[in-house]
Amino acid sequence: MLEGKTIIVTGVASGIGAETARQLKAQGARVVGVDRNAPSMELDGFHQCDLMDEAALDTLIGKLTAIKADGLANIAGVPPTAAAEAVVTINLVALKRLTLGIVDSLADGASIVNLASLAGLGWEGVVEKIKATEKLTHAGVADFCAANEITHENSYFFTKQALVAWTHENRWTWRDRGIRMNSVSPGPVETPILKDFIETLGERVEEDMKVMDRPGTPTDIAPVVTFLLSDGSVWLRGVNIPTDGGMRAHIEAKSNGLS
Repeated sequence: MLEGKTIIVTGVASGIGAETARQLKAQGARVVGVDRNAPSMELDGFHQCDLMDEAALDTLIGKLTAIKADGLANIAGVPPTAAAEAVVTINLVALKRLTLGIVDSLADGASIVNLASLAGLGWEGVVEKIKATEKLTHAGVADFCAANEITHENSYFFTKQALVAWTHENRWTWRDRGIRMNSVSPGPVETPILKDFIETLGERVEEDMKVMDRPGTPTDIAPVVTFLLSDGSVWLRGVNIPTDGGMRAHIEAKSNGLS
């Protein structure tokens, strides 16, 4: 169901992005990658870009609109050890700018997949702050963070909450063209930045790790992203799929008095 399709994958040089690209290629898709670092695998196209650079991002958008892609996997992101402004810019503002910049050029029936996180739980409690990001640009991130108390400690949680909400919000935005948007929310994943998550998120991640039988791996997450990019997921719209070894179910069950 991916044979002959062209998929754009951001964050393609490592971790979940690299594994997603590998699995897409194995299923016959053409993969056009985006990353600030060069990938280790051979792709059908690659664009090097630092998503912190608004001008470079706009140049990238211009290049990608020349591709009538069948899918976009928004996987690029930075860990919570990065400065709050970088986390908000890359994990949310640049992701939305890229998506909205190329959506009109996507093929009818295309799929957009956002890599969210278990950290996105509780988005319902920050809706007003999420709404304030609707027209946020690179230049406005510092002022937004200051005005909304987005700090080093909560920036990662906020961006993933906002991304889950944005996915739900766009459940039918491009329905007339058959374009759908969904998201995947991993729990802790064994990638080069896992130690950054543990270091910054502290007790919450440590408690998660005690309950989980093991951290996830890119090979646990990539098949779900790949499925959402395939024709088998055409009836999923605005869905956020927890891919976390049962952690979301555990948190919600415990919080509601279930064992």
